Amino acid sequence: MQLDLNLLTALDALLEEGSVAGAAARLHVTAPAMSRSLGRIRKATGDQILVRTGRSMVPTTRALAMRAEVHALVQQAHHLLSPEQSLDLEALDRVFTVRWHDALTAACGTALTAAVHRRAPGVRLRLSAEPGTDDPELRRGEVDLESSSSPPALADIRHRLVGRDRLVVAVRPGHPLTKGSLSPERYAAAKHLTVSRRGSLRDPIDDALTTLGLERRVVAAGPTSTFALQLALETDLVVTLPDTVTRAARHRLGLITLPAPLRLPDVPLYLLWHQRYDDDCAHTWLRDLATETVQALFAPGNS
Repeated sequence: MQLDLNLLTALDALLEEGSVAGAAARLHVTAPAMSRSLGRIRKATGDQILVRTGRSMVPTTRALAMRAEVHALVQQAHHLLSPEQSLDLEALDRVFTVRWHDALTAACGTALTAAVHRRAPGVRLRLSAEPGTDDPELRRGEVDLESSSSPPALADIRHRLVGRDRLVVAVRPGHPLTKGSLSPERYAAAKHLTVSRRGSLRDPIDDALTTLGLERRVVAAGPTSTFALQLALETDLVVTLPDTVTRAARHRLGLITLPAPLRLPDVPLYLLWHQRYDDDCAHTWLRDLATETVQALFAPGNS
């Protein structure tokens, strides 16, 4: 069986763009030529690869399963068959998907986007929301850079510690907790709100209170820090969250910040990526720039 390896490049473009026209534009060929390539790919694989749904096309189950492997094969082929070159940021044409916690995106997303556009105008960023459940998108190459409060469990996921945050208490102006000293008992007796994308009504703060023989009442769980802060502004609910990454949002809303009245562990902040990008010059540039952007937020002058 004779294989045309050019079909791999066409398949990669089709799976990335999700359309014949988009893949054709990406590879600088005509749409009819790309349609013919799709026909040959369908014949070789015995699968439709892309099927029409209304005015758009969607990948088949097999196409989704092979997308990361096809992309990796094409990238490896380009690496093997291309001479080693220094990174030309002015000419770099690439899309990076950055999936960060919403508070980190709110705090650093603008600075990162501006820095990327200023230094590499051809690079496009997808700032993606965190998913509701853990999934292997880093391993499939669908996410380039992710944030996390814990190091990864998988050996093929790299990580870098870029900062440590402390937990603080945020309440509306005039909240009863703003009057007098805030003791662990007064804190526990208040009505609380957790921030959890899975809707969890318990977090490590409850464990810390348990060691003191205390229990708080959590009446709601919000999916994002933005939602939690807005709810704290409009109600008597108390929200406890990382200080540095939410500072600008708290100040913008006019919330009152109180120190946590009990010993709580710092919240580490990691950047995660897949090992396939270890030697990728463009990805190395992006994660170094992201590290620089995040660490600037934690610099003493910004405290």
